[in-house]
Amino acid sequence: MLHDVTAVRYVTPLREGGSMPGLVEGDDHRLYVLKWSGAAQGRKALVAEVLAGELGRGLGLPVPELVRLDLDPVLARSEPETQIQDQMRASGGVNLGMAFVSGALNFDPLCFQVDAGLAARVVWFDALIGNVDRSWRNPNLLVATGGLRLIDHGASLIFHHHWAGAEAWRRRPYDAADHALAGAAAGLAVADEELAPLVPAALERAVAAIPAEWLTDEPGFATPDAVRAAYVEQLSARLAGPRDWLPELPDNAGHSEVAL
Repeated sequence: MLHDVTAVRYVTPLREGGSMPGLVEGDDHRLYVLKWSGAAQGRKALVAEVLAGELGRGLGLPVPELVRLDLDPVLARSEPETQIQDQMRASGGVNLGMAFVSGALNFDPLCFQVDAGLAARVVWFDALIGNVDRSWRNPNLLVATGGLRLIDHGASLIFHHHWAGAEAWRRRPYDAADHALAGAAAGLAVADEELAPLVPAALERAVAAIPAEWLTDEPGFATPDAVRAAYVEQLSARLAGPRDWLPELPDNAGHSEVAL
């Protein structure tokens, strides 16, 4: 389950990405990047963030800590921009917080080298969840003390936007042609052997961490637990079937030798 934190101070907007997340201080005196429940992307982006992020953490990948972040809309009074005020007022209650990575730089594949094994594990993970938002143009990777960090998974698990056609997604191949780490990954067979056995337990913990508030009233499902079960079934079926969803890596893959 995600740790509960209450936002006590709104620091500043982070003017990157369509949802324009905010930087807030929690009642535990830590800084968090707040992803708004009232943003235009909707609650399913937050569901994907939690499920993918906690699954990645369960697989040993470097995803910053995620928390349930409770927001009182009164904090909007300190924000001068009307658009952001409106978003904050629409996001009262449970939001998603990601631990702020101090001093982090945006990853640039031309500037940083990544351990080939880690790169392969990230590509494998992104292929499993169908993450379309890890391109070299927008890698959603940070470089900080301690190495690489994986962030922003709201664009993954796109099947949940149309549950009626979700089964067809299970065999959909993953296109890694523009993946920021494809050139550094040293083949996916070893990553598959390492990560696939860890998925069932990590997936159960990840779906349990999704706040019920974001799963309520999902069309076609009677309860939040029914939605959770559907996510488990969907990803378990993708994992259990042939690995035809895994991408072909470039011929020069695996050239990186410096570990981040």
